[in-house]
Amino acid sequence: MTLSPSVIVFDVNETLSDMSPMSQRFEDVGAPPHLATLWFATLLRDGFALTAAGASRPFAELGAAALRTVLHNVDLDRDTDAAVDHVMSGFTELGVHPDVPDGVRALRTSGRRLVTLTNGSTSVSEQLFTGAGIRDQFDALLSVEDAGAWKPARRAYEYAARTCDTDPGEMLLVAVHPWDIDGAARAGLATAWIDRAGTPYPSSFTPPSLRATGLTDLAEQLG
Repeated sequence: MTLSPSVIVFDVNETLSDMSPMSQRFEDVGAPPHLATLWFATLLRDGFALTAAGASRPFAELGAAALRTVLHNVDLDRDTDAAVDHVMSGFTELGVHPDVPDGVRALRTSGRRLVTLTNGSTSVSEQLFTGAGIRDQFDALLSVEDAGAWKPARRAYEYAARTCDTDPGEMLLVAVHPWDIDGAARAGLATAWIDRAGTPYPSSFTPPSLRATGLTDLAEQLG
């Protein structure tokens, strides 16, 4: 498929940020490292549930609440408040995936506008990209906190389109999450699924417009 989007919209958590170090944060407080995966899934579930009910709460608030649930009855090496603070602070120390800096620069060099749309906060995105030396490659860092609804609700993508003063059909959503790809497609955006691990795409979701193994691969496909 040939695509010529004028604006590329990036998901941030897991798509650009490497969240694998979060498991070490759980180990640091005496919890099993595999709970990091359960915690993040719980956090997303709660955000989606609130959006479906017509409500919305900040990512950090839901993240802390989900941690208290996941860590309940776990034999921690410190009190729960301290454990929650330690795990949540891990977000501020994450780095990007190895393919991200070169891929982002290549996509920017192609003349396209680059923005983010995260279910998290813009401050975390700001710190992540500044640390990676690519903050200047992005025209805007957007968060669903200003949209009033988490992705994959249509309202979130429409907020991004309005903010960028662009028709959704001129935008390409880039994400590792099939639920994000599906939501963006239903809102009229083209989509690119980043599959770094070679996992199958769920048949229940709208297929992506493009599939790539990383951002450098995506840049090559878009030309």
